[in-house]
Amino acid sequence: MRWVLPDHIQDALPSDAHQLETLRRRLLDAFRVRGYQLVMPPLLEYLDSLTTGAGQDLKLRTFKLVDQLSGRTMGVRADMTPQVTRIDAHLLNRQGVSRLCYCGSVLHTLPSTLTATREPLQLGAELYGHAGIEADVEILRLLAEVLRLAEVPASRIDIGHVGIFHALASRAGLVPGREEELFDLLQAKDVPELQNMLADVAEPVRGALLALPTLYGGPEVLAEARARLPQDAGIGALLGELQQLADALADLPISFDLGDLRGYHYHSGVVFAAYGADSPAALALGGRYDRVGEAFGRARPATGFSLDLRELVWRLPAASAMAGGVLAPLEGDAGLAEAIAHLRARGEIVMSALPGHEGTWKEAGCDRQLVKRGDRWAVVPLQGE
Repeated sequence: MRWVLPDHIQDALPSDAHQLETLRRRLLDAFRVRGYQLVMPPLLEYLDSLTTGAGQDLKLRTFKLVDQLSGRTMGVRADMTPQVTRIDAHLLNRQGVSRLCYCGSVLHTLPSTLTATREPLQLGAELYGHAGIEADVEILRLLAEVLRLAEVPASRIDIGHVGIFHALASRAGLVPGREEELFDLLQAKDVPELQNMLADVAEPVRGALLALPTLYGGPEVLAEARARLPQDAGIGALLGELQQLADALADLPISFDLGDLRGYHYHSGVVFAAYGADSPAALALGGRYDRVGEAFGRARPATGFSLDLRELVWRLPAASAMAGGVLAPLEGDAGLAEAIAHLRARGEIVMSALPGHEGTWKEAGCDRQLVKRGDRWAVVPLQGE
């Protein structure tokens, strides 16, 4: 049973691996032409660096081990965002806007859903140094473009704002533990339990918190939120940010869900989730996280998103057969070497016919072969198989 892998861990066989790599290159190129520079953080870091400021949920998802050189506890990254934040805050140390992107494997102690892998291939983009809503607009448009390029266009992008929850929870006078409980109930949209928990909270905060799970839908829900949430400058400004997004992104399939607080432990403002390809789970998650950089000595405005490339590939239509290769004789004249070099320069796959091959060359991926015709080498259909 040595070939059996752990639960929710998979190999990528040639067809999937080809799709993954093709998609990775396409999306990283899309980032590059928009000014997002590629970084490659390490797979392992000291645990406090990986999980600082990221909340208890990320700590529980991180595999831990002891470094035999230092004796300190290390972690296998479960999310690359804190690593990229560390790079921006501590290594690059830029004063202005910084656009960074990344792609690499992360490892989770448990799958995020029943069908998810525990080794996502995480791809993402982060924009640092601009606190204005323009940065959120840029990131959301980039997310929509990435899903379009991946041929899994977003059917819905849900947008929320954790600042509204924080403002209401603070006014409710809840102790930290009770705030966590309130968060869980809101995520579950468990209105009866919410009513019990908030029985002693004064109006209008109680009514506002009970309203959050019901405030979801198109841009028109923002007007409803203004009517049902406390009429003060702070919450009004946060709703104003969401209205700016509604106006700037009217051509995208955006909706609003003021009760969706995923990642509220480290997000500080706008949060969003993109859905598509009939997937019940979000294909991409993101939002603003201005405070995470404090742990690295330099808080910076920050917004971004990430997704799992494996999940996208699984959502694509069945892959067509990969282009077949050309079988070349192991030995030949100078013209053979020149013909092989010319084909490879054009992007063709050319394989040498090694001796003692027991299978078929078609099984190995060849559908054509190089043969000598007079004084030149020609590509012809594979013969004899």
